[in-house]
Amino acid sequence: MSHLENELISSKCIVQFTLPRLHKGKQWYVDFFAYDPARGKMRRKKYMLDHYKNEQDRENIAAILIHNIFEKLKVGWNPFVNARKTRQFTEFSTVLQRYHDYTVVAEQKGILRAKTAVDYRSRLNQMKIYLQEVDTGIKYVYQFDRSFAVDFLDYLILDKDVSPKTRNNYRTWLSTFGTWLKDRLYIDDNPIDEIHMLKEEEKFRDPLTAADLVRLRDYTMKYNPPFYLACMMEYYCFIRPDELRYVRIGDISIKDQTVYVHPEFAKNRKGQVVALNDNLLKIMIKQKVFDHPSNEFLFGHKLVPGPEKIYVNQFRIEWAKVRKALGWPKSYQFYSLKDSGIRDLANAEGIVVARDQARHSDVSVTNKYLKNSNVAHEETKHFKGEL
Repeated sequence: MSHLENELISSKCIVQFTLPRLHKGKQWYVDFFAYDPARGKMRRKKYMLDHYKNEQDRENIAAILIHNIFEKLKVGWNPFVNARKTRQFTEFSTVLQRYHDYTVVAEQKGILRAKTAVDYRSRLNQMKIYLQEVDTGIKYVYQFDRSFAVDFLDYLILDKDVSPKTRNNYRTWLSTFGTWLKDRLYIDDNPIDEIHMLKEEEKFRDPLTAADLVRLRDYTMKYNPPFYLACMMEYYCFIRPDELRYVRIGDISIKDQTVYVHPEFAKNRKGQVVALNDNLLKIMIKQKVFDHPSNEFLFGHKLVPGPEKIYVNQFRIEWAKVRKALGWPKSYQFYSLKDSGIRDLANAEGIVVARDQARHSDVSVTNKYLKNSNVAHEETKHFKGEL
């Protein structure tokens, strides 16, 4: 790389590209460097000319290429992004703050009702939490696309355990947000238009059969023991994925055979204990979980105890690998293990035991109109499950 190119690359905040040049030799090609905002650095782009057999043709085509490329680069074209307008390179965090400020002013001027503005800011805040918890790779506003939106909605329904209705409400808000972005030329099209609403009674998750639970146990015990422990926690303790990643070693009581779910991380904002099954406790001891300090997270880096909690979607990523290996349908989700555990515990020990272990406040899954007693039943600690 020449001294000039080095200078241009080191000054990428000012110069977004280098001049296209023709290279002759064993291969003929025109190349240049342009700033790739997704990678945060300059990146090389090449156009091969070897398919032109005549050297004069190569010279002529190269001259045309260099001229056309330079003219396009001057007016903001970038070969590595779809964004055509300068403002589409605005950092996503900056745009989110502008949208927040817009809702405040719109509320003050009566453009938005107070309730609507508060709702918009609440959903915006959840998106910010998602961006903190999941490595999305999104940096600039032009990256707000269908893939990002679908992943966000999947995160809500699969990791945060929201209802299909709530997921649909977020989809509606995303469409409104997409229109706001489009009107202000941050994006060319609203990507939410192509995302369908879920039927609120639509079945998107199935419990695992007894045979498939055995297959899961055998596979994860052999190939991914730390994830086997995560599966057992979901199946026996019914702790939601978003709650599970906050569990620390100190929250687990060997003496009482319980796990404490802190109120600030619980979906219902209540601090509650759940029973720790005999089989689960044995696996924890076998995996030397209690050799770690009490302040470490049960599932840290690589799903083993450590000082930093995992991303909320890491369980789902690992589950997808297992599901693919075992040839299971998409209706088998990581959270299906909770459904499976509730079913098996209720069948073995009764609906009340299952209700309390699941920490149901309205008991719609377990039964109607029963009151949560917030106790760790002895039956739950010793029942024989399938996993």
